[in-house]
Amino acid sequence: MLSSEKLKRINELSKKAKLNSLTIEETKEQQQLRQEYIQTFRSSFKNQLHSIKVVDDEGKDVTPKKLKASKQTNKSNLKH
Repeated sequence: MLSSEKLKRINELSKKAKLNSLTIEETKEQQQLRQEYIQTFRSSFKNQLHSIKVVDDEGKDVTPKKLKASKQTNKSNLKH
C-alpha cells in the first residue's frame, strides 16, 4: 500500500493543478507518484485475484485456465 504521505501529496498536487498550473517539477512528481500508485494498485489487485477459486454448484473447481496459469507463474516467481 502506498504511504499516507504519498497519497496526501497526490491529492495536494491534484487540487493545485485544478486551481492553478503545476511547475515542471511538480508535474514530474505527480506523474511519478501516479505511476507508483497504479503499480501498487495493480499488484494488490493481482494478489486478490490469485486468492480466488471459482466453484460451480456441484463443487467442481471451474477457475478459468488463465487465472490458474497466472497463479502458477506467480508461485514460480516467488520461489526465485
